[in-house]
Amino acid sequence: MQNFTFTRAGSAEQAVRLAAASPTAQQGAQVRFIAGGTTLTDLMKLGVEHPSQVVDINRLPLMDVTDTAEGGLRIGALVRNSDLAWHPRVTSEYPVLSQALLSGASAQLRNMATTGGNLLQRTRCMYFRDNLSACNKREPGSGCAAIEGTNRNLAVFGTSEHCIASNPSDMNVALTTLQAQIHIQGSTGERTVPISDFFLLPGNTPHVETVLNPGDLITAVTLPAPVKNAHSAYLKLRDRASYEFALASAAIVLKIEDGRVADVRISLGGVGTKPWRATEAEQVLLGRPATAASWQLAAEAAVRDAKPQSENGFKVELAKRCVAHCLTTVALTAQTA
Repeated sequence: MQNFTFTRAGSAEQAVRLAAASPTAQQGAQVRFIAGGTTLTDLMKLGVEHPSQVVDINRLPLMDVTDTAEGGLRIGALVRNSDLAWHPRVTSEYPVLSQALLSGASAQLRNMATTGGNLLQRTRCMYFRDNLSACNKREPGSGCAAIEGTNRNLAVFGTSEHCIASNPSDMNVALTTLQAQIHIQGSTGERTVPISDFFLLPGNTPHVETVLNPGDLITAVTLPAPVKNAHSAYLKLRDRASYEFALASAAIVLKIEDGRVADVRISLGGVGTKPWRATEAEQVLLGRPATAASWQLAAEAAVRDAKPQSENGFKVELAKRCVAHCLTTVALTAQTA
């Protein structure tokens, strides 16, 4: 067992100070914040994460969901997934987020997992979680065993010769479609980052997954006001009906006016190294008739740049069907509303 220092923070400012002031932080050793711990403790037991200091942030006042002046929603980083999924404004105005959250993990894990922690959920790639295998995400420069190995569940978008690991979160896919903003507090102050810029492609540095600097703390997520008269849905395709990660998923917000697509946002999960915004599919749909033929055109556009590996080529067709079916579902909801 590897020893580590455990401290509790009473404020966001103190948490950042504790992380920045750690002697080991100056030497490049890991300092980690812990809230629900549903990912961190798992990876510490496996020896994938080995922080020298763990800072408990559960006492921080970041557990509220509040309205914003612009008509949106501000979600504290410590809001539990279950509470967020059943929040009245989320279920009524952001149903795609509620559906995504409820499709993930188990009820027990959702009761513990937090909004901030879910944003930082690590890949489920078997080689990342196996210390005996080569993994550039876990150990930079060691190689990527997945490229020549078992890669059925891994990414077909955003990959590189150094990493093909997929982002596992359902919530992140919905937040990408909702154009969320991530609020971060660090040693140099506070900043806000659009979720589209928050996650990084692996390139030749797959171990750098987000724009967070060492010691940065996620404090909140804000959602813009919902699109008026739009409808949304989350569809998750997986090997079994519960407690399973997506092979392919789609989070869609769709607005139809006079029988045509007036606004649309589409993001894919289970297929990208980060939550994957299908901008080409959106461009195809804008102004088109709200018909099955249009949904099929959008689905084709959504997977146009896919680069499958030896075992996950089926994900291209699966993602295509996922997009078309989800669009059909949202359009039917709009027609019957």
